[in-house]
Amino acid sequence: MKPKKELIRIVRNKEGQFSLDFTGKKPGRGSYICNNPDCFKKLKKAKGLERNYGCQVEPELYDQIEKELERGGE
Repeated sequence: MKPKKELIRIVRNKEGQFSLDFTGKKPGRGSYICNNPDCFKKLKKAKGLERNYGCQVEPELYDQIEKELERGGE
């Protein structure tokens, strides 16, 4: 298991919006993935966000998070 500082947090806020949290300090319910596009692809394929948050996630959201992940939170 990797330390939290090496992971990226995906956060769902009270309004139900998802975002990447590179600082680990955004408010909301979070889940962690490694800073690797392959990890995110596995999460996407397994519908990990749906399982973790118990809600339907639009495919566009996965695409948006994937693009942001590739940019590295710039």
